[in-house]
Amino acid sequence: MDLNELDREWSELSDEYRSLELVNQSYLDLHERLEEMQEKCTKQIQHQRYRMQQIRKNLKLYVRKEQITASDKEKASGLEKNIMKRKAQIHEIEQGLPQQNSRYLKIILGDVNVSILNRNDKVRYKDEYEKFKLILNVIGLLLSFLNIIFNLRALELVFLFLLVWYYCTLTIRESILKVNGSRIKGWWRLHHFISTVCAGVLLVWPQGEPWQLFRTQFMYFNVYISLVQYMQFRYQKGVLYRLKALGERHNMDITIEGFHSWMWRGLSFLIPFLFVGYVFQFYNAWTLYQLTKHPEATWQIPVLSVLFLILFAGNMTTTMLVIPQKLNEHTETRYRLMNLIASKRQKIDKKGDSNEQQQAGVNEFIKSE
Repeated sequence: MDLNELDREWSELSDEYRSLELVNQSYLDLHERLEEMQEKCTKQIQHQRYRMQQIRKNLKLYVRKEQITASDKEKASGLEKNIMKRKAQIHEIEQGLPQQNSRYLKIILGDVNVSILNRNDKVRYKDEYEKFKLILNVIGLLLSFLNIIFNLRALELVFLFLLVWYYCTLTIRESILKVNGSRIKGWWRLHHFISTVCAGVLLVWPQGEPWQLFRTQFMYFNVYISLVQYMQFRYQKGVLYRLKALGERHNMDITIEGFHSWMWRGLSFLIPFLFVGYVFQFYNAWTLYQLTKHPEATWQIPVLSVLFLILFAGNMTTTMLVIPQKLNEHTETRYRLMNLIASKRQKIDKKGDSNEQQQAGVNEFIKSE
């Protein structure tokens, strides 16, 4: 290869570089235009919400009037339904726009934008979150078993440090999911913050007779909770698959907002195990309370007793409130799903749609009903 040939190749590369510059300039222009459109959408969403709030306020004042005709009542009811529908539409629009980080994320990550704008990327992140929980759950189960068999301080510290890291990471991941539209219940997020504190206190609990008296019970508790969490993972994975196949769920959902009959069958199997786990938490709180009377008791024991009691009360109360509420919604949701199925079948018949996942979701619902 002589110098002339190298010079010719460099000239070709220079031409390609000029093409790259044009593409990059187009990209920068599009990016700037995208930011302008995002800001414009955000302002219009704020305007829509402000106007809806004013309309709803005036509507409530009008409905309170004593003399109101049946026709006006019907119009007011229709307007209220339209407002609720518009709120849902705006929520869907927001899923494609960047959102502000929560205060917790700002403290942990700084002013870094964690919004995921692409729907497929959102689903991928959600799946990674579920896989992360599953893998750490299996590792925690194995470490709990080993700690039951072997009484080694180093092994205990590895397990407790894993718990601290797991719950810290979980709170960050769930906060990112929340920014990107997840409807996870507030208590379950708070539950993981409390669990992080609980794991940290366990990590600094010094060796001694009180720890040895509680140690085996705590390891059995973790074995049981790991098994229940695995059952819960399988249940939620199956439910979300069927609901996404029917097009009923938001891609970032990690908790179930509505029950159907085929969900209740799986849930009725899971609920007793959940309540046993909650009772186990109360038993941990009671055992720790008894250990506060031990001569070698340290400050970690009463703190852990209170934390386990809070976890028990929060879990028990939330579950007992949510289940009846969702069961009451069962009839309404069932008719809504039946209408959705009819609509999907019409589309399939009309367009010849061969989407296997949608058809599988419809068939699964019909079989279970």
